[in-house]
Amino acid sequence: MLIATYNGWLVGLSIALAMLVSYTALTLVARVSESSGGLVNRWLVGGAVAMGGGIWSMHFVGMLAFHLPIRLRYGLPLTGASLLIAVLTSGFALSIASRDRLRLRQLASGALLMGSGIVAMHYLGMSAITVTPDIEFDPWLVTASVLIAVAASATALWLAFHLRSGHSRRAMLGRIAAAAVMGLAISGMHYVGMAASRFADSSFCISGVAIDRGWGAASLSLITVSLLTLTLLLALVDARVARRLREHVAKLQEADAALEYQRWHDPLTGLANRQSFASRLQAAIRDAEPEPPPFAVVTLDLDRFRLINDSLGHRMGDGLLAVVGERLTHSVPQVETLARGSGDDFMLSLRGFASRAELEFAVHDIVGAFATPFVVNDVELHVSVSVGVAVFPDDGGSAETLLAHAETALYEAKGLGGNRAHFYHTDGARRSEGRLDLENDLRRALQSNQFEVYYQPKLDVATNRIASAEALLRWHHPTRGVVPPNEFIPVAEETGLIVPIGRWVLDEVCSQLRQWQAAGLPPIRVAVNVSAVQLREGRFADEVRQVTERHQVSPAQLEIELTESAVMNNAEYSARVLADIKALGASVAVDDFGTGYSSMNLLRRLPIDCLKIDRSFVAEIAHLDDARSIVQAIISLGRALRLRTVAEGVETKEQRDTLVMLECDELQGYLIQRPVTAARFEALLRGSWVSETGVESIFRAPARSSPVLQRSAAAQS
Repeated sequence: MLIATYNGWLVGLSIALAMLVSYTALTLVARVSESSGGLVNRWLVGGAVAMGGGIWSMHFVGMLAFHLPIRLRYGLPLTGASLLIAVLTSGFALSIASRDRLRLRQLASGALLMGSGIVAMHYLGMSAITVTPDIEFDPWLVTASVLIAVAASATALWLAFHLRSGHSRRAMLGRIAAAAVMGLAISGMHYVGMAASRFADSSFCISGVAIDRGWGAASLSLITVSLLTLTLLLALVDARVARRLREHVAKLQEADAALEYQRWHDPLTGLANRQSFASRLQAAIRDAEPEPPPFAVVTLDLDRFRLINDSLGHRMGDGLLAVVGERLTHSVPQVETLARGSGDDFMLSLRGFASRAELEFAVHDIVGAFATPFVVNDVELHVSVSVGVAVFPDDGGSAETLLAHAETALYEAKGLGGNRAHFYHTDGARRSEGRLDLENDLRRALQSNQFEVYYQPKLDVATNRIASAEALLRWHHPTRGVVPPNEFIPVAEETGLIVPIGRWVLDEVCSQLRQWQAAGLPPIRVAVNVSAVQLREGRFADEVRQVTERHQVSPAQLEIELTESAVMNNAEYSARVLADIKALGASVAVDDFGTGYSSMNLLRRLPIDCLKIDRSFVAEIAHLDDARSIVQAIISLGRALRLRTVAEGVETKEQRDTLVMLECDELQGYLIQRPVTAARFEALLRGSWVSETGVESIFRAPARSSPVLQRSAAAQS
């Protein structure tokens, strides 16, 4: 037998190629498993060629490392066949390892077929050596090589399946270690198979191609390394592109999910929105049986939420809405769907009540849930709620109808003062429609010039002259006639229309003052009622400055009247705004004094000039000692704080005489004079028009230089 030797460098090169092929195989399995569509087949074909070529190159370099005393020659057909087997076996291995699941039976059968392919490639390549006599093989070593090939294939398939995912550094190190193990196993199979070959002493090669070991191994290795490197680079680029694509797809999916969530949910509270509520409601109606059990649609609206939102800020208002949503979620067990509409509107559906009485108890629980104060940012807020209820199927057969009827009932509850629940009925619907018509007409009133300012004089008790006047808004509707202020002012405040209306009144008063000034009439102070909504706009003092400058009238001729509740609701903020108004030279009066709650300490610190005694006390001052005592206390308080006191609603001589005796500074009411147009008030100022009340003239025209205005001008200077 011929004694064979091995070139150590080529042996090492073949083992390195085996490891590189193994690492490439692990990478290719990841690409095949992560690809989809036609890209899977492309990676299978391309990967099979690269991986099979690499395995075959490792095998052939290992054969070139094998040295005998004779020059070996190789037959090209069998050599090419061994390469084809390597490619086919590699494609099979990639398809097995890239499956979604790899059961033990699949692993065993795959390892057997792959190992058989590797063995066939090796021994077919050995058979390509054209030697005479033929090569003999040691059956034990051949058996060992087959077992090693099958075991190596099983190990390679298992490692490839479990290490195919992941792009971290740890995953990469795991693949490198696995590639080293797989490369050694494949090399071990090859060299055990080479050791099984036996060459007779008389062996010689009669045909075939002789290959130089050095140049042949170097050329083949260079081609193989280039092919495998290119494959790895393509796999790396494809993996990065696929990863970026997955990230973009994931972000798009997240964005779509977020948009879908926003479409059906309220962003502040996380509750369903109105669209979602209506959709679920309609689905419940559609899926109901021919005789469905009744359920109720409930709408809620926080009482005076605008006041909290404007005075404490939108951040506090949003926090309150979030806390309200949480409390409603847990307040009533029968709640099926809870949603938030716009602003402070909430909607919910109730099921599981057996009778109307049980439903009323559930609705009562909703109202009662607001009895406990809400804590928002460590601030305790007392909030009540108005509730409207519509019952299916009695009050409507569609989601839109039920919601509309529940909102109609809600308006009824608010019209009754709030902090209560109201069930839908047709009378309330008619009233609600009337309120909506009134709101629409109010929006058109400013554009159609339907408003007019009337003036009601105030009598200075000490001088028996007109001390000042109050500007009162009148609405002349083309079909309704004169609409009382107590009907449209609350609607204007609730809708926010009071801001442009109030701005128009202030401009109209200043324009009229300028006209009287140009006509040579003595200066007079006019009081303008200002809503708390206007005060909270934040620019009211600037508006006063701009309108007086535009009409060239002194701010001292304006008196800003605010209700006691509007001033005291947020006294610190009111103090800042009123200080800005006072800095302009205008005076400030607190209207309806005595009907709200005033802290004496805060009242002392507020920059006000006048207290107006509410007409409810004046009406009973001549008959009830309690009313008289309250009025006397207010007058004494005003005198102590150096504030003017004005009694409004004076309608009888008895009331006038009592107020004069109590030393009230000014009187206002029908006994003195009803509100009149600007033209008639001008006649009063000129002293050429007598009161239309039929009462004898108890006042004269104001002095040419009003003492009050003199004091205001002096203070301003």
